[in-house]
Amino acid sequence: MEPLSRRRWLTLSGAGAGAMVFGGGLWQVARALGGGAADGDRRAVILLWLDGGPSQLETFDPHPGRPIAAGTEAIATAVPEIRLAAGFQRLAEQMADVSLVRSLVSKEGDHERATYYVKNGHRLDPTVVHPSVGAIVCDQLGADGVEIPPHVSILPGRWPARGGFLGASLDAFKVEDPGGRLPDVEPHVSVDRSERRFSDLEVVEHQFAEGREHQYAQTRHRQTVEGARTMMGSAQLRAFDVGEEPSAVLERYGDTEFGRGCLAARRLVEVGVRCVEVSLRGWDTHVDNHTNTRELVRTLDPAFAALVADLRERELLSQTVVMCGGEFGRTPRLNRLDGRDHWPHGFSFALAGGGLRGGQVVGETDPEGGREVKDPRTIADVHATVLRALGIDPELELVTPAARPVKLSDGVAIRQLLG
Repeated sequence: MEPLSRRRWLTLSGAGAGAMVFGGGLWQVARALGGGAADGDRRAVILLWLDGGPSQLETFDPHPGRPIAAGTEAIATAVPEIRLAAGFQRLAEQMADVSLVRSLVSKEGDHERATYYVKNGHRLDPTVVHPSVGAIVCDQLGADGVEIPPHVSILPGRWPARGGFLGASLDAFKVEDPGGRLPDVEPHVSVDRSERRFSDLEVVEHQFAEGREHQYAQTRHRQTVEGARTMMGSAQLRAFDVGEEPSAVLERYGDTEFGRGCLAARRLVEVGVRCVEVSLRGWDTHVDNHTNTRELVRTLDPAFAALVADLRERELLSQTVVMCGGEFGRTPRLNRLDGRDHWPHGFSFALAGGGLRGGQVVGETDPEGGREVKDPRTIADVHATVLRALGIDPELELVTPAARPVKLSDGVAIRQLLG
């Protein structure tokens, strides 16, 4: 095994963050310790999580005119050889910066197991809990100067991103609709009274620690409180407040929770947050696939397109990888309820930014609906590609608390996408 690096040692031995009750609210502080990002380093990843498993045929891999399309049409894009499913008019304009991996294959057709695989890049293993791609990015790039959690999940689903063996400090900080107030970050009492409470807490902590300093240090309670107070007083919290944006910008992303989440993601990476996951639920379309997917695309299209354009205009796209997809695809044929069922045998993911080449298509699915695909790729390959784009070696081995060496990714980066 390779020896632990300084950053890994710090993370495993003391980067834990907990939850604390303050003024009746329960909230989590997640801060990554060790090594830091240089000034101007805004490398980050944004995952647009399509919870439930989106149909590739009604999103990024249409086969118009074929029986498997069941009437779904396709539209032209800014890249002549690439077409998207009808409804993606806004994203079609941004295709020069977006690439599609259409030949993803997986052995996971269960929602929970497939979510674990796609978010973490490793299949579920009872002997180890793998970190999500966002946790890895936070761990490897550090987050110096960031006073709010460097890993954020907006509109989290059932299985939000976790820190895994890197520690709970790298679990995603979960928030709901950014259009509302961020809960539990303001004292419910006056500033003076709040300071007196912290002063009293200091007395209690000192007495508790006396004679048991080692055990007390292991609780990380003091660091958690200090991190919480820093966050509560940080001007960076304003990044969550999309209400500061002009109405025209809000409209550009779409007047939806998901649209506001994507706008908040852009604001968060601007202040140095390393990973933001924004979830759009409802893609488990076993019933009436076409109607349900059409409504979801109406939400996804403006938000995804505006995010790519906004990042580019603010000169952030070259350092920010945007990923968009779900846990698997949907069956090529409709079921008796006009729905599509689970299909891990050939589905799609969209990638943009981070220096990746745009306007590319990787792989092909069978237009007749078979399981054979051209140039098959795995989720691990996508993770390796994203890590490479962010300057992280996917073959780096970390050592788990159980002294087990684990690579960041077992995949092979997709050379066609690397700039």
